[in-house]
Amino acid sequence: MKMQRYKKKMYFCILEFAILVFMKKCLLLAVTVLSVFILRAQTTFTYLERDTLSLKLDVYQPSTPRADRACVVYVFGGGFISGERDNDHSKQCCRMLADKGFVAVAIDYRLYLKHAPQVPLIKMHTLFDTAIRYAVEDCSAAIAWLCGHAESLGIDTSKIILTGSSAGAITVLQTDYCRCNQLQPASALPPAFRPAAVIPYAGGIYCANGKLKYAVPPAPTCFFHGTSDRIVNYNSFRGSLSKALFGANKVARVFKKQGYSHWILRFEDRGHEIASALPQTIEEFCAFVDASFKGRVMNYDATCTDSTIPETKWSHVHLLDLYKH
Repeated sequence: MKMQRYKKKMYFCILEFAILVFMKKCLLLAVTVLSVFILRAQTTFTYLERDTLSLKLDVYQPSTPRADRACVVYVFGGGFISGERDNDHSKQCCRMLADKGFVAVAIDYRLYLKHAPQVPLIKMHTLFDTAIRYAVEDCSAAIAWLCGHAESLGIDTSKIILTGSSAGAITVLQTDYCRCNQLQPASALPPAFRPAAVIPYAGGIYCANGKLKYAVPPAPTCFFHGTSDRIVNYNSFRGSLSKALFGANKVARVFKKQGYSHWILRFEDRGHEIASALPQTIEEFCAFVDASFKGRVMNYDATCTDSTIPETKWSHVHLLDLYKH
Protein backbone atom coordinates (compact mmCIF):
# COMPACT_ATOMS: atom_id res chain seq x y z
CA MET A 1 0.00 0.00 0.00
CA LYS A 2 2.81 2.39 0.90
CA MET A 3 4.58 1.60 -2.39
CA GLN A 4 1.39 2.32 -4.36
CA ARG A 5 0.91 5.65 -2.57
CA TYR A 6 4.55 6.49 -3.28
CA LYS A 7 4.13 5.63 -6.97
CA LYS A 8 0.94 7.71 -7.21
CA LYS A 9 2.70 10.66 -5.55
CA MET A 10 5.63 10.28 -7.94
CA TYR A 11 3.29 10.14 -10.93
CA PHE A 12 1.54 13.33 -9.77
CA CYS A 13 4.88 15.09 -9.30
CA ILE A 14 5.95 14.09 -12.81
CA LEU A 15 2.61 15.21 -14.22
CA GLU A 16 2.83 18.52 -12.36
CA PHE A 17 6.36 19.08 -13.65
CA ALA A 18 5.26 18.26 -17.21
CA ILE A 19 2.36 20.72 -16.95
CA LEU A 20 4.67 23.46 -15.64
CA VAL A 21 7.14 22.86 -18.48
CA PHE A 22 4.28 22.90 -21.02
CA MET A 23 2.83 26.14 -19.59
CA LYS A 24 6.26 27.76 -19.60
CA LYS A 25 6.77 26.83 -23.24
CA CYS A 26 3.30 28.14 -24.11
CA LEU A 27 3.99 31.40 -22.30
CA LEU A 28 7.34 31.75 -24.07
CA LEU A 29 5.65 31.07 -27.41
CA ALA A 30 2.92 33.61 -26.65
CA VAL A 31 5.48 36.27 -25.70
CA THR A 32 7.47 35.52 -28.86
CA VAL A 33 4.39 35.77 -31.09
CA LEU A 34 3.29 38.97 -29.34
CA SER A 35 6.76 40.46 -29.73
CA VAL A 36 6.82 39.62 -33.42
CA PHE A 37 3.35 41.11 -33.85
CA ILE A 38 4.34 44.32 -32.05
CA LEU A 39 7.47 44.61 -34.15
CA ARG A 40 5.46 44.07 -37.32
CA ALA A 41 2.69 46.40 -36.23
CA GLN A 42 4.96 49.47 -36.35
CA THR A 43 7.86 49.67 -38.78
CA THR A 44 10.09 52.65 -39.59
CA PHE A 45 11.38 53.37 -43.09
CA THR A 46 13.52 56.13 -44.59
CA TYR A 47 11.59 57.58 -47.51
CA LEU A 48 13.96 60.37 -48.55
CA GLU A 49 17.45 61.78 -48.01
CA ARG A 50 17.22 65.55 -48.37
CA ASP A 51 19.24 68.55 -47.12
CA THR A 52 21.49 66.24 -45.04
CA LEU A 53 18.36 64.85 -43.34
CA SER A 54 17.01 61.31 -43.37
CA LEU A 55 13.25 61.74 -43.55
CA LYS A 56 11.45 58.75 -42.07
CA LEU A 57 7.94 57.42 -41.80
CA ASP A 58 6.34 54.99 -39.35
CA VAL A 59 3.89 52.41 -40.70
CA TYR A 60 1.30 51.06 -38.25
CA GLN A 61 -0.25 47.85 -39.58
CA PRO A 62 -3.77 46.96 -38.37
CA SER A 63 -4.39 43.57 -36.78
CA THR A 64 -7.66 43.40 -38.73
CA PRO A 65 -7.24 45.36 -41.99
CA ARG A 66 -10.16 46.94 -43.78
CA ALA A 67 -11.23 45.05 -46.88
CA ASP A 68 -10.57 48.15 -49.02
CA ARG A 69 -6.89 48.33 -47.86
CA ALA A 70 -7.25 52.01 -47.02
CA CYS A 71 -4.27 54.00 -45.76
CA VAL A 72 -4.17 57.19 -43.68
CA VAL A 73 -1.14 59.49 -43.89
CA TYR A 74 -0.87 61.49 -40.67
CA VAL A 75 1.13 64.76 -40.58
CA PHE A 76 2.00 66.18 -37.14
CA GLY A 77 1.64 69.82 -36.11
CA GLY A 78 3.92 72.32 -34.42
CA GLY A 79 3.89 75.58 -36.39
CA PHE A 80 6.62 74.36 -38.77
CA ILE A 81 8.98 74.94 -35.85
CA SER A 82 8.60 71.81 -33.72
CA GLY A 83 6.90 68.40 -33.48
CA GLU A 84 7.79 64.81 -34.32
CA ARG A 85 6.21 62.00 -36.29
CA ASP A 86 6.61 59.74 -33.24
CA ASN A 87 5.47 62.03 -30.44
CA ASP A 88 2.78 60.81 -28.05
CA HIS A 89 -0.12 62.40 -29.94
CA SER A 90 1.05 61.08 -33.33
CA LYS A 91 1.35 57.57 -31.86
CA GLN A 92 -2.09 57.80 -30.24
CA CYS A 93 -3.73 58.91 -33.49
CA CYS A 94 -1.99 56.27 -35.62
CA ARG A 95 -2.78 53.45 -33.19
CA MET A 96 -6.43 54.47 -33.09
CA LEU A 97 -6.54 54.54 -36.89
CA ALA A 98 -4.88 51.11 -37.05
CA ASP A 99 -7.47 49.83 -34.56
CA LYS A 100 -10.09 50.96 -37.10
CA GLY A 101 -8.42 48.83 -39.78
CA PHE A 102 -6.41 51.51 -41.60
CA VAL A 103 -2.75 51.23 -42.46
CA ALA A 104 -1.65 54.38 -40.61
CA VAL A 105 1.51 56.24 -41.62
CA ALA A 106 3.14 59.07 -39.65
CA ILE A 107 5.72 61.06 -41.63
CA ASP A 108 8.67 63.36 -41.04
CA TYR A 109 8.97 66.65 -42.90
CA ARG A 110 11.47 69.50 -42.79
CA LEU A 111 10.74 72.15 -40.17
CA TYR A 112 11.92 75.27 -41.96
CA LEU A 113 11.17 77.62 -39.06
CA LYS A 114 12.96 75.45 -36.48
CA HIS A 115 16.13 77.50 -36.72
CA ALA A 116 14.35 80.85 -37.13
CA PRO A 117 12.12 81.09 -34.03
CA GLN A 118 11.88 84.89 -34.04
CA VAL A 119 9.74 85.83 -37.02
CA PRO A 120 9.12 89.55 -37.60
CA LEU A 121 5.64 90.29 -38.90
CA ILE A 122 6.97 91.87 -42.09
CA LYS A 123 8.64 88.55 -43.01
CA MET A 124 5.92 86.25 -41.71
CA HIS A 125 4.35 85.39 -45.05
CA THR A 126 7.68 85.00 -46.86
CA LEU A 127 8.91 82.55 -44.22
CA PHE A 128 5.54 80.79 -44.11
CA ASP A 129 5.57 80.42 -47.87
CA THR A 130 8.91 78.58 -47.72
CA ALA A 131 7.98 76.50 -44.65
CA ILE A 132 4.74 75.30 -46.24
CA ARG A 133 6.47 74.61 -49.55
CA TYR A 134 9.08 72.42 -47.82
CA ALA A 135 6.37 70.52 -45.95
CA VAL A 136 4.34 69.91 -49.12
CA GLU A 137 7.42 68.74 -51.02
CA ASP A 138 8.18 66.22 -48.29
CA CYS A 139 4.58 65.08 -47.89
CA SER A 140 4.38 64.53 -51.66
CA ALA A 141 7.63 62.53 -51.61
CA ALA A 142 6.30 60.38 -48.76
CA ILE A 143 3.10 59.66 -50.69
CA ALA A 144 5.13 58.74 -53.77
CA TRP A 145 7.22 56.34 -51.64
CA LEU A 146 4.06 54.72 -50.25
CA CYS A 147 2.63 54.30 -53.74
CA GLY A 148 5.88 52.64 -54.83
CA HIS A 149 5.69 50.18 -51.91
CA ALA A 150 1.92 49.76 -51.85
CA GLU A 151 1.88 46.02 -52.53
CA SER A 152 4.27 45.09 -49.72
CA LEU A 153 2.45 47.41 -47.28
CA GLY A 154 -1.02 46.19 -48.22
CA ILE A 155 -2.22 49.58 -49.49
CA ASP A 156 -4.66 50.46 -52.26
CA THR A 157 -3.19 53.65 -53.75
CA SER A 158 -6.67 54.89 -54.69
CA LYS A 159 -7.64 54.74 -51.00
CA ILE A 160 -5.04 57.03 -49.44
CA ILE A 161 -6.45 59.58 -46.98
CA LEU A 162 -4.47 62.63 -45.86
CA THR A 163 -4.94 64.03 -42.36
CA GLY A 164 -2.98 66.26 -40.02
CA SER A 165 -2.97 68.59 -37.06
CA SER A 166 -2.37 72.37 -37.27
CA ALA A 167 0.77 72.76 -39.44
CA GLY A 168 0.13 69.18 -40.55
CA ALA A 169 -3.44 70.13 -41.46
CA ILE A 170 -2.12 73.05 -43.51
CA THR A 171 0.32 70.66 -45.19
CA VAL A 172 -2.32 68.13 -46.30
CA LEU A 173 -4.71 70.84 -47.54
CA GLN A 174 -1.87 72.59 -49.36
CA THR A 175 -0.68 69.32 -50.90
CA ASP A 176 -4.06 68.73 -52.50
CA TYR A 177 -4.30 72.41 -53.50
CA CYS A 178 -0.91 72.22 -55.23
CA ARG A 179 -1.91 68.93 -56.89
CA CYS A 180 -5.09 70.45 -58.30
CA ASN A 181 -3.23 73.49 -59.64
CA GLN A 182 -0.13 71.60 -60.83
CA LEU A 183 2.16 73.63 -58.59
CA GLN A 184 5.80 72.67 -58.10
CA PRO A 185 5.70 71.66 -54.40
CA ALA A 186 3.48 68.66 -55.25
CA SER A 187 5.44 67.62 -58.35
CA ALA A 188 6.73 64.45 -56.65
CA LEU A 189 3.20 62.98 -56.52
CA PRO A 190 2.53 60.15 -58.99
CA PRO A 191 0.79 61.63 -62.08
CA ALA A 192 -2.54 59.85 -61.52
CA PHE A 193 -2.60 60.26 -57.74
CA ARG A 194 -5.64 61.82 -56.07
CA PRO A 195 -6.31 61.55 -52.33
CA ALA A 196 -9.42 59.56 -51.48
CA ALA A 197 -10.11 62.18 -48.79
CA VAL A 198 -8.42 65.05 -46.97
CA ILE A 199 -9.24 65.59 -43.28
CA PRO A 200 -7.53 68.63 -41.70
CA TYR A 201 -7.75 69.45 -37.99
CA ALA A 202 -7.37 73.24 -37.71
CA GLY A 203 -5.82 73.76 -41.12
CA GLY A 204 -5.78 76.31 -43.89
CA ILE A 205 -4.50 77.06 -47.38
CA TYR A 206 -1.80 79.60 -48.16
CA CYS A 207 -2.21 81.69 -51.31
CA ALA A 208 0.58 84.00 -52.47
CA ASN A 209 -1.72 85.76 -54.95
CA GLY A 210 -4.62 86.19 -52.55
CA LYS A 211 -6.98 84.07 -54.67
CA LEU A 212 -8.24 80.65 -53.67
CA LYS A 213 -9.04 78.75 -56.86
CA TYR A 214 -8.83 75.14 -58.02
CA ALA A 215 -8.06 74.20 -61.63
CA VAL A 216 -9.62 70.76 -61.02
CA PRO A 217 -11.92 69.68 -58.17
CA PRO A 218 -10.14 68.88 -54.90
CA ALA A 219 -10.50 65.60 -53.04
CA PRO A 220 -13.50 65.24 -50.69
CA THR A 221 -12.51 67.24 -47.61
CA CYS A 222 -13.73 67.23 -44.01
CA PHE A 223 -12.76 70.35 -42.05
CA PHE A 224 -12.52 70.35 -38.24
CA HIS A 225 -11.95 73.87 -36.86
CA GLY A 226 -12.59 75.95 -33.74
CA THR A 227 -14.35 79.25 -34.43
CA SER A 228 -12.09 81.05 -31.92
CA ASP A 229 -8.81 79.64 -33.22
CA ARG A 230 -6.12 82.35 -33.14
CA ILE A 231 -3.21 80.28 -34.43
CA VAL A 232 -4.67 78.99 -37.68
CA ASN A 233 -7.38 81.60 -38.07
CA TYR A 234 -10.88 80.22 -38.66
CA ASN A 235 -11.41 82.89 -41.35
CA SER A 236 -8.11 84.17 -42.75
CA PHE A 237 -4.80 85.71 -41.81
CA ARG A 238 -3.44 88.39 -44.15
CA GLY A 239 -0.01 89.98 -44.14
CA SER A 240 -0.77 91.91 -47.31
CA LEU A 241 -3.47 92.21 -49.96
CA SER A 242 -1.76 89.59 -52.09
CA LYS A 243 -0.85 86.98 -49.45
CA ALA A 244 -3.22 85.15 -47.13
CA LEU A 245 -3.62 81.97 -45.11
CA PHE A 246 -7.29 81.03 -45.55
CA GLY A 247 -8.88 79.09 -42.69
CA ALA A 248 -11.62 76.48 -42.80
CA ASN A 249 -14.50 78.97 -42.92
CA LYS A 250 -13.13 80.71 -46.01
CA VAL A 251 -12.09 77.48 -47.76
CA ALA A 252 -15.45 75.83 -47.07
CA ARG A 253 -17.24 78.80 -48.68
CA VAL A 254 -15.26 78.21 -51.87
CA PHE A 255 -16.05 74.49 -51.71
CA LYS A 256 -19.75 75.19 -51.26
CA LYS A 257 -19.85 77.77 -54.06
CA GLN A 258 -18.11 75.43 -56.50
CA GLY A 259 -20.03 72.32 -55.43
CA TYR A 260 -16.95 70.49 -54.13
CA SER A 261 -17.67 67.54 -51.87
CA HIS A 262 -17.04 68.43 -48.22
CA TRP A 263 -18.09 68.46 -44.60
CA ILE A 264 -17.26 71.23 -42.15
CA LEU A 265 -17.56 70.77 -38.39
CA ARG A 266 -17.34 74.14 -36.68
CA PHE A 267 -16.58 73.91 -32.96
CA GLU A 268 -18.24 76.94 -31.42
CA ASP A 269 -16.07 79.12 -29.16
CA ARG A 270 -13.23 76.58 -29.20
CA GLY A 271 -9.67 77.48 -30.01
CA HIS A 272 -6.65 75.65 -31.36
CA GLU A 273 -7.31 72.58 -29.20
CA ILE A 274 -9.36 71.25 -32.14
CA ALA A 275 -6.01 70.58 -33.84
CA SER A 276 -5.61 67.64 -31.44
CA ALA A 277 -9.20 66.37 -31.64
CA LEU A 278 -8.77 63.33 -33.91
CA PRO A 279 -9.04 60.83 -30.99
CA GLN A 280 -12.35 62.40 -29.86
CA THR A 281 -13.75 62.53 -33.42
CA ILE A 282 -12.57 59.18 -34.76
CA GLU A 283 -16.15 58.05 -35.49
CA GLU A 284 -16.85 61.18 -37.59
CA PHE A 285 -13.49 60.64 -39.31
CA CYS A 286 -14.45 57.08 -40.29
CA ALA A 287 -17.97 58.11 -41.32
CA PHE A 288 -16.58 60.70 -43.71
CA VAL A 289 -14.09 58.24 -45.19
CA ASP A 290 -16.79 55.62 -45.76
CA ALA A 291 -19.14 58.16 -47.34
CA SER A 292 -16.33 59.41 -49.62
CA PHE A 293 -15.50 55.88 -50.73
CA LYS A 294 -19.13 55.40 -51.76
CA GLY A 295 -18.83 58.38 -54.12
CA ARG A 296 -21.46 60.56 -52.51
CA VAL A 297 -21.60 64.26 -53.34
CA MET A 298 -21.66 65.85 -49.90
CA ASN A 299 -22.26 69.29 -48.46
CA TYR A 300 -22.63 68.98 -44.72
CA ASP A 301 -22.25 71.95 -42.35
CA ALA A 302 -22.53 71.53 -38.59
CA THR A 303 -21.88 73.72 -35.56
CA CYS A 304 -20.62 71.50 -32.76
CA THR A 305 -19.94 71.49 -29.05
CA ASP A 306 -17.89 68.74 -27.43
CA SER A 307 -16.89 68.80 -23.76
CA THR A 308 -14.66 65.74 -24.21
CA ILE A 309 -12.07 67.75 -26.18
CA PRO A 310 -9.71 69.18 -23.55
CA GLU A 311 -8.12 72.60 -23.74
CA THR A 312 -4.37 72.65 -24.38
CA LYS A 313 -1.63 75.21 -23.83
CA TRP A 314 -2.27 76.31 -27.43
CA SER A 315 -6.01 76.90 -27.01
CA HIS A 316 -5.84 80.70 -26.65
CA VAL A 317 -2.40 81.44 -28.09
CA HIS A 318 -2.02 83.85 -31.03
CA LEU A 319 -0.05 82.86 -34.12
CA LEU A 320 2.68 85.46 -33.52
CA ASP A 321 3.23 84.14 -29.98
CA LEU A 322 4.55 80.87 -31.39
CA TYR A 323 7.71 82.51 -32.64
CA LYS A 324 8.71 84.46 -29.53
CA HIS A 325 11.39 83.28 -27.08
